[in-house]
Amino acid sequence: MRFLGGKVRTAKYIVPVLQAARKPNQLYVEPFVGGCSIFTGMDNPKWGNDLNPYLIAMWEAVRDGWEPPSDVSEELYKDIQYNKDAFPPCLVGFVGYGCSFGGKWFGGYARDSCGKNYAQTARRVALCAAPSVNGAKYTSKDYQALLIPPNSLIYCDPPYGNTKTYGGIVETEFWHWCRIKHMEGHPIFVSGYVAPPDFVEVLR
Repeated sequence: MRFLGGKVRTAKYIVPVLQAARKPNQLYVEPFVGGCSIFTGMDNPKWGNDLNPYLIAMWEAVRDGWEPPSDVSEELYKDIQYNKDAFPPCLVGFVGYGCSFGGKWFGGYARDSCGKNYAQTARRVALCAAPSVNGAKYTSKDYQALLIPPNSLIYCDPPYGNTKTYGGIVETEFWHWCRIKHMEGHPIFVSGYVAPPDFVEVLR
């Protein structure tokens, strides 16, 4: 088991570590795929999972050729936020993260004093990622429910927190799950601030 310090914005450092550990044609699995920052740097075969079904719907749509809008008004943002079922799931996922303050799920309409178009920026990021997610598999499940094929390379970047939970993920359960995957023969890497002593730090 290996522990990597840092977040997904350090993709240029994390991806090479994962690539070096990966065997030819080995399945790459991310149980918490999020914004796909690391996922896009890895070749197929690969499987991205996230508990948020709207986020997965967005990545599936981008993979299949959907182009997100380049402009989202605050009025539309609020309409989508409170009437999710009235809009395509991919659009809900895009707006919920890409047009929100700090990228937090419907954490408030993103704006700044310079009039930055956050939807346009998020659209550009998504479309740039599209070629790298072509052919990828996506699911929306609890990470513990994933039936991961033998000898897959697993990378986890769980939601972090200062308490005993990772954004709803129980810390002790998560590390126990990691140990089980390791015992099953999966090489497993985790990004985080701290880790139990039986994990080896390979990148700070």
